[in-house]
Formats: sequence, structure tokens, C-alpha cells
Amino acid sequence: MNMSEIDLTLSRRPLRGELRINQAMKKYTSWRAGGQAERLYIPADLADFAEFLRGLPSDEPIYVIGLGSNVLVRDGGVRGTVVILHARLNALRVEQGDKDGALIHAGAGVACPKVARFAALHGLAGAEFLAGIPGTLGGALAMNAGCYGAETWEIVEHVQTLNRAGELRKRGRGDYVIAYRHAALKRETGNGKQDEQKLVNPAGDEWFVGGWLRLSRGEEAESRQKIKKLLAMRINSQPLNLPNAGSVFRNPDGDWAARMIESCGLKGFRVGGAMVSPKHANFIVNTGDASAADIEALIVALRNKVKEQTGIELVPEVRIIGAIA
Repeated sequence: MNMSEIDLTLSRRPLRGELRINQAMKKYTSWRAGGQAERLYIPADLADFAEFLRGLPSDEPIYVIGLGSNVLVRDGGVRGTVVILHARLNALRVEQGDKDGALIHAGAGVACPKVARFAALHGLAGAEFLAGIPGTLGGALAMNAGCYGAETWEIVEHVQTLNRAGELRKRGRGDYVIAYRHAALKRETGNGKQDEQKLVNPAGDEWFVGGWLRLSRGEEAESRQKIKKLLAMRINSQPLNLPNAGSVFRNPDGDWAARMIESCGLKGFRVGGAMVSPKHANFIVNTGDASAADIEALIVALRNKVKEQTGIELVPEVRIIGAIA
């Protein structure tokens, strides 16, 4: 089924969201670079997202993003469909509260800092670190995002997912292998058991659409003060004045990617309009006219130079999708 046939099929379905054709992805990613998506859909809500998925061919490439803060779209663009969840899957409420704590249910499109502030407002502690994550809860779940010594899955009790058939599921932590900047769904084996050695990328067949976070009772003023301190640390240490995608590389065991890059004399190193931030060496910033090719070439150059000088190969955190122009 070609692109026009898919669009015609979708137009006949009772969709309530926004379907856009040949959309420049630089509008939807924090690096402000990259090519076009063949098709982009902004669902009205979760039910609409499910209905949209049911109308797509089973082999249609699908990419689901929130704020686009951890993705690089190559200049050749993306074949298939990009779904934007930010501010659309925006449920946020307190559930099952008791004297010890409560569950917060948040949709995948809710920005992480908003979850942190909501928890503080309701006197719940443990989510303050989310204020330092520049993405949505869905993205934080997908990569086990973390900062300042805490990680997303440490406070997750359950998640809600949606698959290609438009089917909703509620899953627990035991359904995933969780590690540093990694969350992968365990594959079901033929005998009904789960094989931990065989993992399937949740982004390929099943997407996070919400989660339940278990938080303890705390003091609103104390949580707000923690959030304020974290945000001040972020402002002081990160180049928030220029487009970026947060930390580019995972920290290697026992070390920091930023320290290694800086020790190799690479702060301020450039490829075209892409530059290693002089403020934080694990950030690549768009100085104004960077192409996705500039950014990717700089990522490759940093990996090669660090490997040459230290013997350590840095692993990117950012997800690179699309075709080379």
C-alpha cells in the first residue's frame, strides 16, 4: 500500500486528530534539525490514537515521540508515520492514596517537569528528579531516563501500553528488563514463559501510553525546594540557550561521558553548525544552522576521538532515525 492509498484509508476512518503530510521534523525535535516525515499524526486522545493505529498497514514504519528531546531525524526524512503524543496523552491524577503514599497516573504525553510539580503540589515525594528531564513521561519510560542519581523505573509500579492492533495492556515491572538508560519488553516464548535473554524493542510493536508512579508522603515545601535546586543546577551546568537534545552519550561504567570528552580537548569542537557545548561536553548544540548530518557527523567524530585517546567507546543515548540525504 503506497502513501496516497494509506492516506485515503485513514481519511475514511472516524479520526479526530490532526493528520499532516510531509512535515518538517525540525519543528518537532529539540535539536531543530532534520528532514520531513511522510506522515505525521497528532491524536486527539488515547482512543483516537488506538483508532489511528488500526487503520495502518501492519508493515508501516511507526515512530512515536513526545517532545522530540532525545531523537535526531536525518536530513533525508522519515518514511512512514510519526505520532506526536506531547500534550495529547495528558492525563494526570492521584490514585489509591493512603497514609504512606499514593500512585500518580500520568499519560505518556505529559512533560516530566509537570509530573514533578504535580507530585509536589499533592505532598508526594520521590518524583522531584523528573523536573530535570526535558522530555515526556513516555520517553522517560522508554529509555529509563534519569538525572541527579535517580531513574524513572525506580518509581514505576505499572505502565499502560498500546500495540499496533490498537489494543491496550497494563504491564508491571516484571514484564521488562530494566537497566541504565534501557527498558526492554521481555519476549514471550512458545511455552508461555518469558525469556529474559531475548528482548524486543517496545518502540517497534508496542508503545507506552501511560504509567503509574508509586510515591511516598512528603512535604510540599520540601519537594518544591528540591525541584528549585535541581533546576538551578541544570541552568548552571547545561546550555539551555541553544537547541540541544540533552546528554548525547551514556556514561560509561565508573566515569562520565562529559569528563572524557572534555579530557580529549573537545569542548567547542564543531562540524558545520553543530558544536560540542563549551558549558557541558556531553551536549551538542545547534548554533543556528546545523543540519542533522552535521550533528550525526559530530557524534561519530566524538566517538572516534574518545576511542582513540582513551580506548573507551561511548554509546549514544539519542535515537537516530530516517534516511541520509
